Amino acid sequence: MKVNKILPFDAELLKVTISLRQLEEISKEISSRGKVSGLNEVVWALKALTLTDLTTLAGDDTEANVRRLCHRAAFPFPLHLLENCVEPSLLKQIHTGAVCVYPARVADAQRCFQQLKANVPIAAVATGFPTGQYGLKTRLEEITFAIESGAKEIDIVINRQLALTGQWKKLYDEVCEMRKACGDKAHLKTILAIGELGSMENVYKASMVCMMAGADFIKTSTGKESVNATIPVGLVMIWAIQDFQRKTGQIVGLKPAGGVRTVREAITWMTLVKETLGNQWLQPALFRFGASGLLDDIEKVVRKGLTGEEVKSGPVAAY
Repeated sequence: MKVNKILPFDAELLKVTISLRQLEEISKEISSRGKVSGLNEVVWALKALTLTDLTTLAGDDTEANVRRLCHRAAFPFPLHLLENCVEPSLLKQIHTGAVCVYPARVADAQRCFQQLKANVPIAAVATGFPTGQYGLKTRLEEITFAIESGAKEIDIVINRQLALTGQWKKLYDEVCEMRKACGDKAHLKTILAIGELGSMENVYKASMVCMMAGADFIKTSTGKESVNATIPVGLVMIWAIQDFQRKTGQIVGLKPAGGVRTVREAITWMTLVKETLGNQWLQPALFRFGASGLLDDIEKVVRKGLTGEEVKSGPVAAY
């Protein structure tokens, strides 16, 4: 497993001038282009499926609903539905990018995937999700517990207080400790909680701090804020990823989470990534959606596109 290295804190990387007007113009232009139909929409929907972290983060999560989630992640469609449009050698790859659960539910997911003999990674939110308002020692112990339970990806939440008060070096130090806790056993995704950072400038700076501290992904949101993944915010984070790669040579992934519920919305995000970061980012190692309801719409689009069948299904779980 390749994980990113911790780099020295460099305040120069935090300098940025962001034009909100430019963000809005680019966002409108890209949103208008992400429209497809017919079999092309089915292809995009299946691509979105492989990039989705199917998520349940509810207070009433149990082993039973985690098992249902894992079954759906590993086998989202009957094989006969896809065998005429997907190469037989690729059928085993038609599953979600991961499942994402609380640390206490990781062992449940691990047991289920072992029984299913399914190769779907398990991600766990950690470090006092969604608020992060816990002592650092407790947050680090939560990472260790999740990894020992079977998680291969850790989605941490940053301390928004440090970002809002401009304590960037202290935030960097905390994320470095989280990177060390993950080691080479788990990828580190850092949730910025963009709806609580106050400005686009803070989004850019928080992105840079997390990447310097060794993040493998930067993620928009917990899904619990009033504002979650939006295209303008995605652009800011992409610019940070591009700047960071130019200056350090290190590649970091992107994960929009919260609010991506339809294939149309997913296609808009994939179009954005393709036209800015490039095709190489449209793979699970560098791009994910954090979602619980997106798979419902993917199923509708794929079934209707291949069979004409209309599907009615409710959400798997609340994000």
